[in-house]
Amino acid sequence: METEPFSIAVEEGVLSDLQRRIRDTRWPPPSPGEPWQQGTDLAYLRELLDYWADGFDWRAQEQRLNALEHFRADLDGVRIHYVHVRSGGTPLILTHGWPSTFVEHLQLVPHLRADFDLVIPSLPGYGFSERPARNTTRDTARLWHHLMQGLGYSRYGAQGGDFGASVTTHMALEDAEPLIGIHLHQIDDRPPVGADPPTAAEREYLAAVEAWDAVERGYSSIQSTKPQTVAYGLNDSPAGLAAWIVEKWRSWSDDLATIDRDVLLTNLTLFWVTQTITTSMRDYYDMRWHRPEIRGPVRVPTGVALFANELVSEGTPPCEWAERLYPDLRRWTPMPRGGHFAPAEQPQLLARDIAAFFRAL
Repeated sequence: METEPFSIAVEEGVLSDLQRRIRDTRWPPPSPGEPWQQGTDLAYLRELLDYWADGFDWRAQEQRLNALEHFRADLDGVRIHYVHVRSGGTPLILTHGWPSTFVEHLQLVPHLRADFDLVIPSLPGYGFSERPARNTTRDTARLWHHLMQGLGYSRYGAQGGDFGASVTTHMALEDAEPLIGIHLHQIDDRPPVGADPPTAAEREYLAAVEAWDAVERGYSSIQSTKPQTVAYGLNDSPAGLAAWIVEKWRSWSDDLATIDRDVLLTNLTLFWVTQTITTSMRDYYDMRWHRPEIRGPVRVPTGVALFANELVSEGTPPCEWAERLYPDLRRWTPMPRGGHFAPAEQPQLLARDIAAFFRAL
């Protein structure tokens, strides 16, 4: 595996162009009814973009990011960006999801670095990672095994949420041998129901998911069928990009105010300066039309921290739902607060659960 040190250095012209585009935004009229009912609230977005253009200090964030060690590795012909935090502890790879970047999991670093060697990659097609023409979470799982073993780790753990949970699951399905265990803060893959009919709790959960799909799944339907069409607007307009992403961060967290605004805007800026919103959305297309089959249960010790406190609830999966796919479920922790973006919302709670899970192993 070929690796090279990497430093984030966004050209000044890119940043000044971003500021100009924000200031030149052609705003739509406000939607009738309650704020956020028909999508991202106009007043909120205008205030956020005013700060993005005239208050947010990208150079300070860039300096903070570059205080960590960044690399790019050639993995099977795909250039993958990752952060490596070395302490001599248990090797652990952390994987983010959509619409996020590696920055989300950086919020865990202060809480985990004493006990873990952390590898925090950018998913293929996000930020500074390249993306092949077709890529699924199984493909990424194979790349992550290649990455960890290329770094000299023969035994390691894996953790993730959203697409990162699916990548972590497929790491266990593809090659369980090197894995000490896996930890998830969402369940992203639907377990095979098999011969056992759903329990009452599972039926209640599936009904909640169906109700959520009816009013919240529109973004996914677009991204899994015609991502290129919506990409033109998102790649050209900072307001469009922010509206598309921030609406999800609000709906899928329990309180957007708990997420540091600079962390949110660092994520947005990374999508903007790398022009990777388009390639990130292709995950939905490939996972719809080329979704890897779940081949049997996961035979690796598994921990789940259940952050199911979203503002717009998708339902809370019961433990028996998880045990269908993860029969070696060693830890199941319902959390009192925090949602989809747990590393950014509640990093201490999540880090504590990760550490306790791997310590028990």
